[in-house]
Amino acid sequence: MPVIDKPLDELRNYKGINPKLPDFDAYWEVALREMRAVDPQVRIEKANYQLPGVECYHLYFTGVKGARIHAQYVRPAKFEGPAPAVVLFHGYSANSGDWSEKLGYASLGFHVFAMDCRGQGGKSEDVGGTVGNTLQGHIIRGVDGDTQNMLFRHIFLDAVQLTGIAMDLPEVDESRVGVTGWSQGGGITLACAALEPRVRRAASVYPFLSDYRRVWEMDLARNAYEELRLYFRRFDPQHEREEELFAKLGYIDVHHLASRIQAEVLMGVGLMDEICPPSTQFAAYNAIPSPKKLEIFPDFGHEGLPGMQDKIVQFMLGL
Repeated sequence: MPVIDKPLDELRNYKGINPKLPDFDAYWEVALREMRAVDPQVRIEKANYQLPGVECYHLYFTGVKGARIHAQYVRPAKFEGPAPAVVLFHGYSANSGDWSEKLGYASLGFHVFAMDCRGQGGKSEDVGGTVGNTLQGHIIRGVDGDTQNMLFRHIFLDAVQLTGIAMDLPEVDESRVGVTGWSQGGGITLACAALEPRVRRAASVYPFLSDYRRVWEMDLARNAYEELRLYFRRFDPQHEREEELFAKLGYIDVHHLASRIQAEVLMGVGLMDEICPPSTQFAAYNAIPSPKKLEIFPDFGHEGLPGMQDKIVQFMLGL
């Protein structure tokens, strides 16, 4: 079998190399306190797009730093008592997608929420306020200022906040909530499950935002990770602050957050993935202490993984 990364037996034991600062947990406790202090001012309004058997809504809330965040909310038109919910997170630069993409879960009795990441392809706001590059690259957004202003910190908190809002709705059974996504959505899924301990199941497919230094050392800082290379070329051409950069990125590294996860986890990985290298994904998976299962696709990269979405739906039916 072709190999683009470590052999599989080494991947199963790989722990990651991106640094983790001693105040990592304190960093996230401060972040969560800030999030909990925000008045979310939730607004739910019926969407123009409707289909038989379901109801489609826009859900808006205020996140950290005052940004208004948007999510789609699709639910069965008829349901009895609190029902399970699934929260969906999209890929890098994309958005919450088409309403019809949520029909499968809604037809099974789920309440479905899909978040627009701030500053990307949907309706959520990016209120800015950071020093440094804003032309390209959400990973490095805020690394040259106060690390409490790093953009992915805010995006992870938005995910946690939306999940909590969903759990608080009277029509949702807060004990039966799952989160899922692919690529960036897979990384956000792990972060959300790590920071919201009430999440019961998390399904993550080839998660982005993990083990940044490993990506760099593999010379794969291109495509989704290209901003790492551009950062050095533009702002640190002699790598005088390389250690500082990767240390700061450690705060938003899901392989460090993964050790906090209490939910049951299903994860999919393609061993030919040159966008999010397999070792970076295994670094996150290997850190998860809760019950977990890994689906491996030896010949596939960062693409559709045959049967994986079906496995995720079956997994969520166990909520």
